[in-house]
Amino acid sequence: MISEKWMEISKGNISNVYLLYGTEAYFIEETIKKLKNKLEDEGEPEIIYFDLEESNVEQVLYEADTLPFFSDKKLIIAKNTFFLKATEKGKEKIIHDTALLENWLKNPSPSAIVVFVAPYEKLDERKKITKAMKQASNVIEAMSLQNHDLKSWVLHEASNEGKSISEEAVNRLIENGGTNLVHLKTEISKIATFIGEEQEIDEETVKSLLVRTLEEDVFTLGNAYLAGRKSEAIEIYHDLLKRKEDPLKLNALIATQVRLMIQVSHLKKKGYHAQQIATQLKVHPYRVKLLFDNPLLHQEEKLIHTLNDLATVDLQLKTLSTNRDRILELFLLK
Repeated sequence: MISEKWMEISKGNISNVYLLYGTEAYFIEETIKKLKNKLEDEGEPEIIYFDLEESNVEQVLYEADTLPFFSDKKLIIAKNTFFLKATEKGKEKIIHDTALLENWLKNPSPSAIVVFVAPYEKLDERKKITKAMKQASNVIEAMSLQNHDLKSWVLHEASNEGKSISEEAVNRLIENGGTNLVHLKTEISKIATFIGEEQEIDEETVKSLLVRTLEEDVFTLGNAYLAGRKSEAIEIYHDLLKRKEDPLKLNALIATQVRLMIQVSHLKKKGYHAQQIATQLKVHPYRVKLLFDNPLLHQEEKLIHTLNDLATVDLQLKTLSTNRDRILELFLLK
């Protein structure tokens, strides 16, 4: 679907109002980039940014209705459209006149392209403004790719760099590089540049060049600890400390991993398959796939004890000011 939307933009079929929503930053950034590039083909566009956590929507509408000085159309990017999601009354930093926006959406400015960016997993469909926005704008969902689509995307990006990539290299790239498309795109481009005239990206090259994400390192650390490979866990932990990672943050990430394992174990026993579990838990399918056949899932009691121990470590890290690095290290040595 998103490729069709991008094709329309490249053809010059550009809407006056867009709504980009979802947690996949790559799709949001690429859509904005394609709009900029298309407008630049027609001249030097005015590009104006608003953060709706700091500015109210009335300023966006005023700017949209003000004629551009140096081009036929101006591009307005309104980030963090938080009033489209569920919010607790009284907690808003900025009060927005959504009734004014609803009225404006019925007749948007013909001299501006306004892009409302809502980088959230879900919008509040009960809200009148959400319904009005979806009805009046060109909606583009920036959602995480499923496992099969993610692999296809990697193949496509490698092809854009003029390279092929082996299946083993694709798997290694995703397993060690995570599922963040912005990060993966950067790594593919870097690896393609490194191999020069060589045609194929192989697994060994990916292994040697790939910059691992913090989440992937913590995932490996957690697996090593739970499997009893203490020396490996300690080695990874020391590497993370050298990178100035905070033990409190690392402990929280390990706890998140263990909690996910408990949830996957519980749902798997109920007969759910991997895709159903990913949907139920609202996590990326690839994360579930990596855990689904992990033998540690059969040790649910051990996982629960580990999660309780991590809660104790969390309390110690928050209450003790000295030897904080050592607290988590002693846990990993248990």
